Amino acid sequence: MSDEPTEVPRTPQPVMGMYDAVMWQSISNGALELQHCACCDTTLYPPAPVCPHCLSDGLQWRAVSGRGTVLSWVVYHKTYLDAYPAPYNVIAVRLDEGAVLISNLEAPLPEESWIGRKVSMIYSTMPDGLVLPRFVLSERNPVS
Repeated sequence: MSDEPTEVPRTPQPVMGMYDAVMWQSISNGALELQHCACCDTTLYPPAPVCPHCLSDGLQWRAVSGRGTVLSWVVYHKTYLDAYPAPYNVIAVRLDEGAVLISNLEAPLPEESWIGRKVSMIYSTMPDGLVLPRFVLSERNPVS
């Protein structure tokens, strides 16, 4: 048995675009904020210089509820990145505010289809310190 520390796989870091800093700072603070258009009431993701629906530049950063519905899901059985050993899942979630996020579903996982399941956002700190928004099944799910 070796006393040498094992190296923790590094989580892929966010690719920071021109408008992403506020969003990633809010994630690290545990309260996701997304852009919101004051003109047409659209919640934007990804962040942008103008609203893609009405082209207004009247955008504000607002906290989102973190509640949503699973639109799609997949379980990968091959490891592509050391930080995500197989099997791991990827889900698409439509937030109650309308934006769609890609993330992961934490255990316990549904035994049947995940589509239409209600989820709530949590904030997971990865072993290398990066904070990521993840989802868990919500108590709002209908009883099967």
